[in-house]
Amino acid sequence: MNRTPLSRSRSRRLASAVAVAAAAALVLAGCSSSSGGKQAEEADSNVSAGKATTPRMTIAMVTHAPSGDTFWDTIRKGAEAAAAKDNVKLIYSNDETAADQANLVQNAIDQKVDGIAVTLAKPDAMKAVVEKAVKAGIPVVGFNAGMSDWQKQGLLSFFGQDEAISGEALGTRLNSTDAKHALCVVQVQGAVNLEQRCAGVEKGFKGKTDKLYVNGADMPSVKSTITAKLKQDSSIDQVVTLGAPIALTAAQSVDETGSKARIATFDLNKELIAAIKDGDIEFAVDQQPYLQGYLAIDSLWLYKNNGNYSGGGEAPILTGPAFVDKANVDTIAAFAAKGTR
Repeated sequence: MNRTPLSRSRSRRLASAVAVAAAAALVLAGCSSSSGGKQAEEADSNVSAGKATTPRMTIAMVTHAPSGDTFWDTIRKGAEAAAAKDNVKLIYSNDETAADQANLVQNAIDQKVDGIAVTLAKPDAMKAVVEKAVKAGIPVVGFNAGMSDWQKQGLLSFFGQDEAISGEALGTRLNSTDAKHALCVVQVQGAVNLEQRCAGVEKGFKGKTDKLYVNGADMPSVKSTITAKLKQDSSIDQVVTLGAPIALTAAQSVDETGSKARIATFDLNKELIAAIKDGDIEFAVDQQPYLQGYLAIDSLWLYKNNGNYSGGGEAPILTGPAFVDKANVDTIAAFAAKGTR
């Protein structure tokens, strides 16, 4: 896994190039016929009839997901699709407590898995155990959370969105509305990716931005906390949430208080898409969780069998951000119905 460091300027150029290439690949994939893709797969000596013929391998996916979160169900579905194609036994586990997530990674090391895909929402808590995996010769990739730390921790690749840039893009978009006072709701205190989103919103938005911490594992508490804040400060005219379930709960708070605040959010689920259609949610930032799960598993198969690693080990593979609003929500809804968006 040793790699020659690139200069910062070159790394930035490479990151941009990879992002453009990834976007282009998605567009081309959408335009290609299914038969053409299958022919290309069958030309690979490791693939037959669209499925890998390589020896069975075991990959552990360890996330910081809270149980029952539909966003993570989509990530897992993408991972399972890649595992089915690649002849991979997928071991999925999750815990939103950083210490317990680290224990799950240790369990994967003890099982001598062939690869690990991990999220780094709290990178400092994961550093030691990730180092153990790398020293044990287990290839590790990161996804979803940890873009600022994946290289420092020796991971092969990273798949996700730049949270700071995504937050700034959302904040900038709010400038085209008449919003003056935004409330950014953080459902997990100390989660680096969520903090980066709010910081980005504040950077991009020209109005005032406040931050509100809630317990994302307790929706009644989320609702009461947002409701109390809206009652306390009637000048809040924009609520920004960092997950679809939080956005839907915030919509209840807005209705209950009679607030005029509009709601924008990060991430999607089927209910959130319906809320955009109905006008309850203004827009969402989509980071394509299915793609993150799929690429994380597929990249480890490619590394194991071909020695490939995405982004050359120097640039993240960006899966977002993309805005979903009334203009394009019907298109996205068709994919969401299949559980892939």
